[in-house]
Amino acid sequence: MSLALNGAADTLSDYRQLAEDMPRAWGEACARGRIRRQPDDFRVQEIPICRPDGAGEHLWLRVRKIGQNTDWAARRLAGYAGVAPREVSYAGLKDRQAVTEQWFSIRLPGLATPDWQRFDEAGIEVLEAQRHSRKLRRGALQGNAFQLRVREFEGDKAEIDLRLRRISEQGLPNYFGPQRFGRDAGNLAHAEALFAGRLRRVAKARRGLYLSAARSLLFNRVLAERVRQANWDRAIAGDVLQLDGRSACFCVDAPDDVVRQRLVRLEVHPTGPLWGRGSTLAAGACRALEETCLNPFVGLRTGLEAAGMKPERRALRVRAPALAWRWPEPGVLELGFQLPAGAYATALLRELGEFTSDQASQEDAAHD
Repeated sequence: MSLALNGAADTLSDYRQLAEDMPRAWGEACARGRIRRQPDDFRVQEIPICRPDGAGEHLWLRVRKIGQNTDWAARRLAGYAGVAPREVSYAGLKDRQAVTEQWFSIRLPGLATPDWQRFDEAGIEVLEAQRHSRKLRRGALQGNAFQLRVREFEGDKAEIDLRLRRISEQGLPNYFGPQRFGRDAGNLAHAEALFAGRLRRVAKARRGLYLSAARSLLFNRVLAERVRQANWDRAIAGDVLQLDGRSACFCVDAPDDVVRQRLVRLEVHPTGPLWGRGSTLAAGACRALEETCLNPFVGLRTGLEAAGMKPERRALRVRAPALAWRWPEPGVLELGFQLPAGAYATALLRELGEFTSDQASQEDAAHD
C-alpha cells in the first residue's frame, strides 16, 4: 500500500520531507539558535486535572526527571514499589532531554506506602506522594507549562517581539511535532510495514506509536494546506469547530458574524481530522478540502480504518496562555508559556525560526 502522494514516500528521506512540510502562519523564519544545550534549557511542568484526595488504593507521585523517558521512569517506580509495571500509570509522556515534572499513579491495594525518601535512582526524584481514590489515566491533564531557553540566538529581536505578540493574541498552528514521527520519520515507515503486513509482531505501545504517527501526518497535511490558504484560524463552509479547551465540536454550514467573532476571541477553533473508521463530520468546502489533501494517502487511511481507529477532531489552532519572554543576556531568549494537552512546544518555536537541538527529542509511545 502506498502511503503518500503518488506513491512518492518510498524512502525514509521522503517520509522525513512529508513530516517536515509544515508552513508557518506568521511569516518565514526570522531567527535561529540552539535549544537543549543542557537539560534545564527545556523545562516542562505538567498541569494536572485534579489533585489527589488523600485516601484510596492508588498512590499518586509527583516526579521530577532529568534525561530519562517516562516509560523507563514508570518501570523504576514499579520496581521500588514491588508491583508489576502495569500497575503504574501516567497522564502523558514527557521529553527525555529535559527537566520535567509529572504525576504517576501506582495501584497499591492493601499495601503500605513505600518510603520514597529512600528511593535512589539517577535522574528521578519523587517530590510528593499522596493517596487517591482513582488511578491516573492517560490524557488526564489540563496541559503543560514550559520554560525554554534559546542560546546562540541570531535574528531580528523586534520581529520576534512582534511575532510573539501575535501568537499571544491570535494563537498558532497546532501541528504535531517532529518527535511524533520518530528519528528520520521512521515511525511512518513502520506504519507502512504494519499496514502492509510486513510487520507482524509489535508490542502494544509500539503499535500505538505507529498508528499515532500515521494519524498525525494526515492531520498535519490538512493543517499545512489551510495555513497555505490562510484559513487555519478562520471558518469555511462546512467546518467543524471545537470549543476552546474542550472536545465538544459543532459543524457550521455557513460561518456568520457570530461565529467569526467567536473565532477572533479564541473561543472556538477550526478542526482537522484524526483519521479513523466513520464520518469525519466535515461538510461542504471543508470536506472537499480534506478529501483533496488526503485522497493520495489511501494506504494510511485504510490501514488506520482496518486497525479500528475511531475518527476524532483536533483543533487546527491552539492558544499559548501566559506567554512571556525576555532577553536576559546577549544571544539568549527565554520563553515561558502554557499549552493544552497534546500540543507541542516545538510548534511555537517553529513559528519563530530554525532552532537546532543538541539532543534529539523522542517520544517513546503514543500520547496526547
